[in-house]
Formats: sequence, structure tokens, C-alpha cells
Amino acid sequence: MSTEVKIPQLPESVSDATIVSWHKQPGDEVKRDEILVDIETDKVVLEVPAPEDGVMGEIIEQEGAIVTAGQVIAHLEKAGKGGKGGGKKKAAKDNGDKDTAKAAKQPDTVGAGRDATDAGDDDPALSPAVRRLVNEHGLDPAEIEGTGKGGRLLKEDVLKYLETLEAEAAQAPAPAAPPPTTKAAPAPASAPPPAPSTGPSGARPEKRVPMTRLRARIAERLVEAQQNAAMLTTFNEVNMKPVMDLRAQYKDRFEKRHGVRLGFMSFFVKAATEALKRFPEVNASIDGKDIVYHGYFDIGIAVSAPRGLVVPILRDTDTLTMSDVERTINDFGKKAEAGSLGMEDLTGGTFTISNGGVFGSLLSTPIINPPQSAILGMHRIQERPMAENGQVVIRPMMYLALSYDHRIVDGREAVQFLVTIKDMLEDPARLLLEV
Repeated sequence: MSTEVKIPQLPESVSDATIVSWHKQPGDEVKRDEILVDIETDKVVLEVPAPEDGVMGEIIEQEGAIVTAGQVIAHLEKAGKGGKGGGKKKAAKDNGDKDTAKAAKQPDTVGAGRDATDAGDDDPALSPAVRRLVNEHGLDPAEIEGTGKGGRLLKEDVLKYLETLEAEAAQAPAPAAPPPTTKAAPAPASAPPPAPSTGPSGARPEKRVPMTRLRARIAERLVEAQQNAAMLTTFNEVNMKPVMDLRAQYKDRFEKRHGVRLGFMSFFVKAATEALKRFPEVNASIDGKDIVYHGYFDIGIAVSAPRGLVVPILRDTDTLTMSDVERTINDFGKKAEAGSLGMEDLTGGTFTISNGGVFGSLLSTPIINPPQSAILGMHRIQERPMAENGQVVIRPMMYLALSYDHRIVDGREAVQFLVTIKDMLEDPARLLLEV
């Protein structure tokens, strides 16, 4: 008797998903809650666990297949007696040559290059980030020591293993030089010149790969935002010296007290929250012919992940302390790197902050994340000469950009909103006093 492996209930507004990779193959023994397959929606990657102990049976839907909630994608057979792998061997023994031949057709490998004898209870499921590294470099996960919980293979383990391989290759003796040859005779004067080459072999390689569901969804939403919103961007600049001085003065005590580093993002989140309170239309959205004014402040933080740009949401930022903001953003970064952000992390949001400065961007025009009405763009901090009180001084300056939907936000409100953020960052005491 077999158990059906089904696609779980998908998040709201998601109609289908794509099977990314199977962690188990027919004949492999599995334990309850062990990850069988990864499926990808246009927002997140979901892991489907085994509903019970057993042996992997028929796989109905292969990698790349489009599936829907509740669809049967595989069968899980009851485990036989006789220990690890005993179910398959026992069936072959009891059912004669016919079943023996059938069992012989089962794959002998598990995952990416692992031997069947190496897989089983200690075979941890690979996260999307780890699997991508393993596939890109053609590695055997069984040869890499996992330091995660229960021996789980982490991205850091793979990177460390690659560094070890590179170090060993660098220490390997160089190949012996070829023996000297006699001097070649000069070419005849009439010999034609060699044809020009575009590379070592004259080849011009190309690689065509399909878009991931997440990348396709990002492209769709960006085009939608530009087509459906009257988008305009206003700019300003902020002197970051007061924030940098305050951070330098208290960062050690802050980290010791709260267990998390004090970054710049918490200052921007708190300043944006206060500005949203003063200009509610920036925190609103358009629904048909209605304007929806949100009485709460959920700020999305754009995060670059291996699979593409994601925007996890900080909920109720007006109630969060700066340590809460830093801790939550740190957790989002780790989840994004591991591909484990859930739908609850990505759903909703009334305003977005994007920090292109971490990649060196000096100035940009961020694109609104619909149905929101505005997005704040942070940029690189760069020292520039500034005029203060009739004197030229060097200050660490950052350009700020606010892209907004002109259908709901007027230029006056947009400019004042950005000036409010500038004023609070240049006098951080105003964040505490809310003035």
C-alpha cells in the first residue's frame, strides 16, 4: 500500500508552482518530515516533506513540471523489514526474478552524485543556495562535511571546501616544461597572415536558460509599475555625519546590550515611519477608483538574494525599537541567502526602502513596488565638499531618491516627505523626540 505525496496548499494569489529538484529517487529510504522535493512559486521556494517513513516509489511529476495545490506528484511505499534498504531487497527476494529485474532498474544514485549507500538517515536536504553552488562546481555533497544542525550542509561549508580545493591546486607542482626544439625554418615570404581570432579558439559561446518563476514575476511587476502608475522621482541629499558620529559613539554598547550590530537601516526605517505619519498619502494605495489609507506602517526592505530581488516586510514599524529593526533585517538577510523566506515574510507592505548603496550606486531612480505609492532609494555615502556657514567643509553625503505615484501623491507632499527624512537624519535627536 502506498501513500500519495501531494503539493501542499499554495499561498494566497499563487495558482501553481514549478518542481525545482527532487532530493530522493525511487528506491531511496526516507524518514517522516525529510525533504523530498523543492517547488518554486513566483514568490518563494517551498519544501515538501515526507508524510511518513517509507521507501520512495514512483515519481509522477519530474523536475520542471507545473503543478497545482493538492496534485499528486509521487508515491511513498511502505518500508520493508531488514534495516536500511531492506524494503527493496526483501521485495526482490520474495517476488522472484520478475521483481528482481524491476528492482535492478532503480537508479543507483541519490541527489547530485551521491552513492545510494551514502544516502539515508544522515543525508540532509540541500537548500537552494547550497544546491546551486554544488551544481555550478560539479561537487559531490557526500565529500563535504556539513556543520549545520544534524549534519546539514550549509553554504559556508561549500565555500570553505572550494577554498580548500583552490589552495591544493595552487600548491600542486607545475607541469614540466616541454623539451627544447630545433629552431623552425622561416616561413616563405608568400605565406598568408593568420586569420584574426575572437578568442583562444575563435568561439563565441552563448548560454540560454529559462527565467525562474521569481525572475519572471519580478519582470512582470516592474513593467506593471511603469505602465500603470504615474511615476515620478524627486531627489535630495543628506549629511550622514550626525548619524555616523552617533553610531560610532554607541555601536559597541548597542551590540553588547542587544546582541546585534547598529547599522544605518534602523535610522532610515524610523525616519521613514515618522514621515509616513505626517504624510499619510505616501502610506496609501489605489484600489480601482478608491484611495486606501493604511493606519499601520509595514515597510518592505529590498534584499538581494541568490534567486533575485525579494522584499520582506517589517511589520508595525511604529512599535519597533531600533534593535528590533536591526535584528529583523539581519534575520531576513539570512533567510534570503538560504532561500527560506516564507509567504508571511513577503506579503503586504505599505512602503519600501531600497539600499543600492551597498553595491556602490551613487544615484538611481527606484521603481515603485505596486500597489504601494512610493519607494525610498538609499545610495552610497561619499565625501564631498559642502558649503557650511560660508566655509567649504568635507562631509559624508548620501543622495536620497523618492519615486512616487503622482496619481495619489502631489509633488509638494513628495518633496516635504523627503525633506522630513533628511532633517531627522541630520539631527537624530528628532527621531527620539518625534519633532
